Amino acid sequence: MKKLMMIAAMMIAAVTVNAQVAGKAYLKPMVGATLATVTNNDNDMKFGLVAGAEVGYMCTDNFGLTAGLLYTQQGAKADGTKNNLEYINVPVLANVYVAPGLALKAGVQVGFLTKAKAEGLDFKELCNKTDFSIPLGASYEFSDFVIDARYNLGLTNVGKKEYTPSSNKNSVIMLTLGYKIPF
Repeated sequence: MKKLMMIAAMMIAAVTVNAQVAGKAYLKPMVGATLATVTNNDNDMKFGLVAGAEVGYMCTDNFGLTAGLLYTQQGAKADGTKNNLEYINVPVLANVYVAPGLALKAGVQVGFLTKAKAEGLDFKELCNKTDFSIPLGASYEFSDFVIDARYNLGLTNVGKKEYTPSSNKNSVIMLTLGYKIPF
């Protein structure tokens, strides 16, 4: 896990260094909410929080790249019990601007499980420690504020195969508000 975190930090640093030379870079702190569930179970969506930052680089007037570090509350509700999953997610996204201020986004994301609890019981050892997903979404920028809506399509089973034989993947809707700080 330390190696993956180091790789993510180096990717963000590389985007930052390259962006500083070109002069079209920004840092975007962001905060918002999640609606999450786990697929293939009779679950309800669970409300959570998301907070973090992304570093962006505009390659052209209509195309940019972002890399981020986000704390995300995920999980699901089942029979009134909240299954709380918390991740540190590292999304890398391509942003295509289809109109002034309006961007469509797609990319890849790796998540590192930090917590798995339900009613005070820790079940982290039953879960996979990494989670891969495909984030898809759109954002709208006004002034330096950015409203971002994403859907994270989970690719990795939440539970380890020996404990959960069925395919249970994260399914997360995120809505955030960010502020672009150019550098």
